[in-house]
Amino acid sequence: MIKLASKVAALVSMFALAAVTTLAQAQTWPTKPIRIINPFPAGGGTDTFARPLAAKLTQALGQTVYIENQGGAGGTVGATNASRAAPDGYTFFMGAIHHTIGESVYAKLPYNIERDFMPITVAAYVPQVMVVHPKHPFKTIKELVDFLKANPGKLNAGSPGSGTAHHLAMELFMSVTGTKVEHIPYRGAGPMMQDFLAGQIDLVFDGMGTSASQIKGGRLRALAVATSKRLPGFPDIPTMDEAGVPGMVVSTWYALWAIKGTPKEIVDRMYKETAKVLEQKDIREIWAAAASEPGGLPPEQFGTFIHSEIERWAKVVKDAGVKLEL
Repeated sequence: MIKLASKVAALVSMFALAAVTTLAQAQTWPTKPIRIINPFPAGGGTDTFARPLAAKLTQALGQTVYIENQGGAGGTVGATNASRAAPDGYTFFMGAIHHTIGESVYAKLPYNIERDFMPITVAAYVPQVMVVHPKHPFKTIKELVDFLKANPGKLNAGSPGSGTAHHLAMELFMSVTGTKVEHIPYRGAGPMMQDFLAGQIDLVFDGMGTSASQIKGGRLRALAVATSKRLPGFPDIPTMDEAGVPGMVVSTWYALWAIKGTPKEIVDRMYKETAKVLEQKDIREIWAAAASEPGGLPPEQFGTFIHSEIERWAKVVKDAGVKLEL
């Protein structure tokens, strides 16, 4: 009996010590640089928001916060690596809507976005827009659809990767309009945009984060936005509904996660500082230039949002018959 009591006391002491140690670490955090894994190549939509956010968090936290790009397989390579990182508060993950789509589009993933990560908040909501290369004469969605119906499969459409929101938006568009284009997946929005501007891609559904400046500069032509109403910064671009394609409302979003097991005090601090950054005037101006809106959902609400997005996209994936292997 005495031995059992001693063992119980030892276990209680061990857990108490671990709790005190964790609390102490959280209270002194951060004491060294923090990395945010971006699972897409540099120059893509995620970078548009991740890098300004990291710069501001560096100021707020007093330690360097840097972006580490790990592109591949529609964002799943970086997500897999992030899920295996130590949950010590020095690795975070800047994922996107694609990671809720991935839960149903891939037959088997080495991670689970709800099981292996802790939600912090949405950084940005980014409307999708259909853009074509100006070498083509299409000025409206109707002109494009008429051409596609007369020439099925003749044009190609790029995406930052199979299973991304861009890819699924194109699948949905083809389903609604009864058209067919050849899908060309890339290892991120950056490489895709390079080929698009060079005229090697005909059209894409893209987030305004990467296309806004190209549209304004006349290097790409926007046909319609996949939003319920026109964008204030682009009032001349019709919505998909106005262009004759009902039900096409698709937005990309980018968000911040912690690694599962990260002390709650650190997650709460990271949310608090991120929410403050998203309220800053210069950050809001950067987001507005990309026709995007800042996020800021508290972790609990973001977790609920993630679950609803997984369910929403599972239906789109099923209807489109998209299934991928890593």
